[in-house]
Amino acid sequence: MPSSLLLEVPALADFNKAWTELTDWLSLLDRVIKTQRVMVGDLEDINDMIIKQKATLQDLEQRRPQLEELITAAQNLKNKTGNQEARTIITDRIEKIQSQWDEVQEHLQRRRQQLNEMLKDSAQWLEAKKEAEWTLEKAKTKLESWKEIPYTMEGIRKQSTETKQLAKDLRQWQINVDVANDLARKLLRDYSTDDTRKVQMITDNINATWADINKRVNEREAALEAAHRLLQQFPLDLEKFLAWLTEAETTANVLQDATHKERILEDTKGVRELMKQWQDLQGEIEAHTDIFHNLDENGQKILKSLEGSDDAVLLKRRLDNMNFKWSELRKKSLNIRSHLEVSSDQWKRLHLSLQELLVWLQLKDDELSRQAPIGGDYPAVQQQNDIHRAFKRELKTKEPVITSTLETVRIFLSEKPLEELEKHYQEPRELPPEERAHNVTRLLRKQADEVNSEWEKLNLHSVDWQKKIDEALGRLQDLQEAMDELDLKLRQAEVMRGSWQPVGDLLIDSLQEHLEKVKALRGEIAPLEENINHVNGLARQLTTSGIQLSPYNLNSLEDLNTRWKLLLVAIDERIRQLHEAHRDFGPTSQHFLSTSVQGPWERAISPNKVPYYINHETQTTCWDHPKMTELYQSLADLNNVRFSAYRTAMKLRRLQKALCLDLLSLSAACDALDQHNLKQNDQPMDILQIINCLTTIYDRLEQEHNNLVNVPLCVDMCLNWLLNVYDTGRTGRIRVLSFKTGVISLCKAHLEDKYRYLFKQVASSMGFCDQRRLGLLLHDSIQIPRQLGEVASFGGSNIEPSVRSCFQFANNKPEIEAALFLDWMRLEPQSMVWLPVLHRVAAAETAKHQAKCNICKECPIIGFRYRSLKHFNYDICQSCFFSGRVAKGHKMHYPMVEYCTPTTSGEDVRDFAKVLKNKFRTKRYFAKHPRMGYLPVQTVLEGDNMETPVTLINFWPVDSANLQAEYDRLKQQHEHKGLSPLPSPPEMMPISPQSPRDAELIAEAKLLRQHKGRLEARMQILEDHNKQLESQLHRLRQLLEQPQAEAKVNGTTVSSPSTSLQRSDSSQPMLLRVVGSQTSETMGEDDLLSPPPQDTSTGLEEVMEQLNNSFPSTRGHNVGNLFHMADDLGRAMETLVTVMTDEGLE
Repeated sequence: MPSSLLLEVPALADFNKAWTELTDWLSLLDRVIKTQRVMVGDLEDINDMIIKQKATLQDLEQRRPQLEELITAAQNLKNKTGNQEARTIITDRIEKIQSQWDEVQEHLQRRRQQLNEMLKDSAQWLEAKKEAEWTLEKAKTKLESWKEIPYTMEGIRKQSTETKQLAKDLRQWQINVDVANDLARKLLRDYSTDDTRKVQMITDNINATWADINKRVNEREAALEAAHRLLQQFPLDLEKFLAWLTEAETTANVLQDATHKERILEDTKGVRELMKQWQDLQGEIEAHTDIFHNLDENGQKILKSLEGSDDAVLLKRRLDNMNFKWSELRKKSLNIRSHLEVSSDQWKRLHLSLQELLVWLQLKDDELSRQAPIGGDYPAVQQQNDIHRAFKRELKTKEPVITSTLETVRIFLSEKPLEELEKHYQEPRELPPEERAHNVTRLLRKQADEVNSEWEKLNLHSVDWQKKIDEALGRLQDLQEAMDELDLKLRQAEVMRGSWQPVGDLLIDSLQEHLEKVKALRGEIAPLEENINHVNGLARQLTTSGIQLSPYNLNSLEDLNTRWKLLLVAIDERIRQLHEAHRDFGPTSQHFLSTSVQGPWERAISPNKVPYYINHETQTTCWDHPKMTELYQSLADLNNVRFSAYRTAMKLRRLQKALCLDLLSLSAACDALDQHNLKQNDQPMDILQIINCLTTIYDRLEQEHNNLVNVPLCVDMCLNWLLNVYDTGRTGRIRVLSFKTGVISLCKAHLEDKYRYLFKQVASSMGFCDQRRLGLLLHDSIQIPRQLGEVASFGGSNIEPSVRSCFQFANNKPEIEAALFLDWMRLEPQSMVWLPVLHRVAAAETAKHQAKCNICKECPIIGFRYRSLKHFNYDICQSCFFSGRVAKGHKMHYPMVEYCTPTTSGEDVRDFAKVLKNKFRTKRYFAKHPRMGYLPVQTVLEGDNMETPVTLINFWPVDSANLQAEYDRLKQQHEHKGLSPLPSPPEMMPISPQSPRDAELIAEAKLLRQHKGRLEARMQILEDHNKQLESQLHRLRQLLEQPQAEAKVNGTTVSSPSTSLQRSDSSQPMLLRVVGSQTSETMGEDDLLSPPPQDTSTGLEEVMEQLNNSFPSTRGHNVGNLFHMADDLGRAMETLVTVMTDEGLE
């Protein structure tokens, strides 16, 4: 807005400021609405957000009067200013803020509607999810109940029926999963701006589990179908294979007979023909090898299923027969080959066969060595296991060949004589025949031994490798399962971590809740550390065993460890951030109270949690809240009320309204106190406890009176007042009893209910109260008027006279009960008279009397009405009465009656009778029959003071150096007298046995300190009285400048006071019962500073005489004389203080 317009139209500045504040608040509220996200599918989170939205909408409605006031102010400005530019700017801004208001309200309502729909949809999805999960659990239970596939027709039919039934059930249950998926897709589609990770994750898990279940069912059906076909085909295949075995055996027998004919080996052509037939037979055997293994494997499966039955015995017999025939056939085939190879060059063939076997064994050993090392993951080792199984099968197939060859060599060497070997071995010719034969034998035997050795070595190597593979498979499977389990748990924890909102976006009230959730998450994932250690331990065991983990496993292991560490770091960081936020902004931070002040003020906190306030403009600090300072300044307007009880009550009433305690019922206050377990009245409360209790009180009041209560401001103001009353030194602690006394005294309740509650707080469990406990209550009560500077009018700070008065009323019983206490309080004792007057002031606020004030002519009279009991139809309003104005013809000593509610016809008749009676009474009658409206108490300090929570010595701290000097002085006096030396003071040395003389001296020192404390207490009361007199003198000077009018009388029935209770105006009355206490000018300084009994010094008598002389019985006729009298009164008070001080020091 242009500065020229602000200069031309100054009111625009205030309008612009209010418009800016409201616009900024609406913008902030709109941003908060848009940034607040909820976890879709989490009913608790959604409900919390709905509650927050409701509260936000209530805040918006509470600020609507501010918008309406702004619009009204804008209309007034437009009507008052003729500047067209200013009118245009005002119109634009009003339209803009109305539009912004409507937009924010629409966003709130739309968001609230969306949250309600989300709550409904989420509830439906959760119900559908529950059904789907129940379906999955039921299906998995059935899957887990399945046993191995049986290889009997009955077992297969039974399991096939179960599988088909489950498949049928799955088709029926598919609708549950589809419903859950449809609702999940709706949530993901409609609420994509919110956090949908939970819905997505759960939906993916459900679908993955459902797909796995269907896959397993399909695989089961296929396996059962294959087993059924196997059972049908196995007998046929077995019969066919046995038939072939029979034919092959016949062929082998014929061929074996042909090879054993005489001289057949010498027929080369016949040998070649037989070799060709053998090769055909061997080809058929090799072609049927896989068939044999399949039949044997399937037969063993069927045999296992038939275990214990007759069919099992028959099948086992047939399988054994098949295995025997197969073994015999292979042996015959090998023998035929061996026999055919025995010819003139047989040793050479044997030599070549052994060499081939050695080469083959070496190749297989190399192949087996190349299979090492063990793979680093389960799939790789499983592949190695499959390869090695094929390798072992190959060894098993080769085993008969090697065995047959070695057997042939053995037979050859044992059957052939040396001559025959010599004949066959022709090289080298220079060697003798016997040596040549020995060479052939050694060569064949050596090769045979090598083949046998390598064969055994290869078998041992194979067995050892299989053992390593099996061990690695077990360990890697354990590792993989542990890693999968850990990964699943980490993913679940990471989903929770991913759902965290930034700490800055969280509401202050939810910080503790979020902190508890994070701590709960930390507790839930704590067992994961064992999983991490277990996984790492399995990995170390594999490494120790020589198994090098694959890069995949290493990366997975590193990823799991990293994710675990990051999760811990994230949780610790989250907890740290929440702790800091809770510390800086949570309930214990008092942050929510920072809004109780506006710029340039700032609320700060001292180390002991006591708040103080900084003014950045003046760069000053103060203990009092700015609003409290303004309130105290406004209370000065009530200083013109002449009567102290009413002045105090009206100040307290204004304070009560400012603190909104006039809205607090006694039951609500008790509920809050009980909620915070404030039962030990002697226990201290720190600032946070006070704030928490006050917050509970004002939160409830805000719910009942949301337009009247500003919780941060009320809490801060009430805290400020309680500290001013009960903790002037700002120690940060007050007693529970003090807190209760302050709050209950100003709450909204019947007067006697307050008395009963307060008495109950200091009474014993039997309902009785002694003097000490009553003193505690009265001490805390008198602090309330004392804080307002009015304590002198209510008997001073010393509560001993009030306690003594109460127990004298109870006939000096050691303890009193509630009924006696209530009877005494109904007399309105001087120290507590301000409380019933406060109730009458509150009751009279809205009273409307159909009468006219005879002084100011106000009609009707609002508030208190004072009716004369001396003149007919003579009434005074409270304003004239409190200011001391009187009408002509009406004297101050005339009796009057006070009404705080409209009069009834019965009261009118009663007052008429009293007026009629008083018409026949003289002035002397009223002077001789004064009546007081309260119970006065003696204020002179006698004996020891009652025990109070704060000892009097705290008001005048005794320097430890002075005490030490006193101790040294007494010690020197005793040494001069030759007495035993004094022991050290208790605080300077441990307690030790003392002589009777020492005990007397210590007791004497204690009495001196007590006497000093009593004198200091007197000094404090005198100082309080002096302050009161100074303020009263100031008011007196103000009154002297006004026209002299007749004073107003406040009482039920009033008669003239004694001469000693009059001030310069002899007609000023003593205020009576309904008024309660009165100001110093009407209450009478005699009661406050009355001379001691017979032993009072002459100086005091002279001072009292000077005081009496300061109030002449005749009225002054000019202002100068009154000023002189005021000065005389001041000098008299100074003299009195001096005399009392000198007496105390003596």
